[in-house]
Amino acid sequence: MTQQATILVVGGAGYIGSHINKELTRRGYRTIVLDNLATGHRDLVRWGEFVLADMRFAEQLDLLFKTERIDAVMHFAAFSLVGESVTDPEKYYENNVAGTLTLLQAMRRAGVRSIIFSSTCATYGIPNVIPIPEDHPQAPISPYGRAKLMVESILSDFDAAYGMRYVSLRYFNAAGADPDMECGERHDPESHLIPLVLAAAAGKRDAITIFGDDYETSDGTCIRDYIHVLDLADAHILALEKLLNGGESSVYNLGFGQGHSVREVIETARKVTGRDFRVIQGERRSGDPAQLCGNASRAIAELGWQPSRSDLEYIVRTAWNWHEKDWTK
Repeated sequence: MTQQATILVVGGAGYIGSHINKELTRRGYRTIVLDNLATGHRDLVRWGEFVLADMRFAEQLDLLFKTERIDAVMHFAAFSLVGESVTDPEKYYENNVAGTLTLLQAMRRAGVRSIIFSSTCATYGIPNVIPIPEDHPQAPISPYGRAKLMVESILSDFDAAYGMRYVSLRYFNAAGADPDMECGERHDPESHLIPLVLAAAAGKRDAITIFGDDYETSDGTCIRDYIHVLDLADAHILALEKLLNGGESSVYNLGFGQGHSVREVIETARKVTGRDFRVIQGERRSGDPAQLCGNASRAIAELGWQPSRSDLEYIVRTAWNWHEKDWTK
């Protein structure tokens, strides 16, 4: 069972969820997007059906599961600002952990046994080896990372006890946008490097700050692994098809396997946009590893995943095209 299955996309009005909702629809799946619009955007739900609801409220979930035959769930409904999780951890544990538990309980009551979970490389903490494999020790350094790790543990226990199969996908740095410019990144506040750099190029902000230039990297700035959001979408659908076809629960890294420094991102943005902008040299931020890159060989081998759009220039170009359109609305 793959085509014509009905997929509940929880958090599908957000950045990653909206792209995956589009791709699911394009491939023949029926989708239902559930989102409370706390950080999502109604105009990004251009495919499937939309339900304004909150996964933290069991009665809303039960009503949906009773009225719709749902084959699997994709779960993107998490707060994701690392700094905010440090200053307001209750918000993250209440939504990201307790809310997910409420969702899983509703799935059990409805007999829905397959879930794709949006996890993060933040569960690893400070890496001991680069690129990071899935069996790397998990020692998150923020409430955001700890909340994601808690959910991974819950999923493993639900699989063992109740037969609820899952795939947990640990993202590195999702970036880029739909080349058709129908959906893209729109956070408030924005914390991701590429849209911040592009905002500086567009004159939407005065400058971009480099936090530290004395790391043990090629140019002294932090290196991160950027993966195009449509490559992420491919991996989600491959993971979904694995579960719908009877596959076992699994965990996969989703990264490109090689990183780019902050300075490389800035220079690529200058090249793509044809614009110069001010760069400020700042101090290191606490907790920033020098390098974060993922070993995605397991996803490539077991899912047949082939990230083909994650060239940095392509990522930045699709992001720029999207932001230029979105900022003029």
